[in-house]
Amino acid sequence: AGLAVLLLGGARPAGACSCSPIHPQQAFCNADVVIRAKAVSAKEVDSGNDIYGNPIKRIQYEIKQIKMFKGPDQDIEFIYTAPSTAVCGRLLDTGGKKEYLIAGKSEGNGKMHITLCDLVSTWDSLSPTQKKSLNQRYQMGCECKISRCLSIPCFVSSSDECLWTDWAMEKNNVDGRQAKHYACIKRSDGSCAWYRGMAPPKQEFLDIEDP
Repeated sequence: AGLAVLLLGGARPAGACSCSPIHPQQAFCNADVVIRAKAVSAKEVDSGNDIYGNPIKRIQYEIKQIKMFKGPDQDIEFIYTAPSTAVCGRLLDTGGKKEYLIAGKSEGNGKMHITLCDLVSTWDSLSPTQKKSLNQRYQMGCECKISRCLSIPCFVSSSDECLWTDWAMEKNNVDGRQAKHYACIKRSDGSCAWYRGMAPPKQEFLDIEDP
């Protein structure tokens, strides 16, 4: 399964929920918490009432955190999501066998919330470059802007922008070459450019060179 399809729900609507495709680096930068984890159990819980007084149901996943790439000092113990994909819920396999990369919003006290549009992918589906980028490289580009190119030609509007062309070049593929193998890095002059590869960007790249 493709990274961004699993990660972000792709471009396809799911019932009443639809998600705009974004580069995985953007999903990382937008998240409060990014972890590698297993879901060990799930149950439906009440989460207050809506404006009409009806109870709000959510799925509570108890998880085993393996590593935190971004987030609070405290380990995440529970992940919450809506009860179905039609209302943007993101369902996880339980039993502790499948490892996920999970990103979402912090709720404090060892809790986080995810939706169908958040970065959620099986760990094994990530490319080596994506796994490496979680440690530092994605964070290096969080001040950059990644713009999706819908059709060729398309152009950057500012020096701090990287064009994401997978959508246009690979027939609406949200899991293309740039998603799998590139990160948008901010250089020392304030401009941003795509960087490819698993090794840390060289100082010369950060100063003057194109990737």
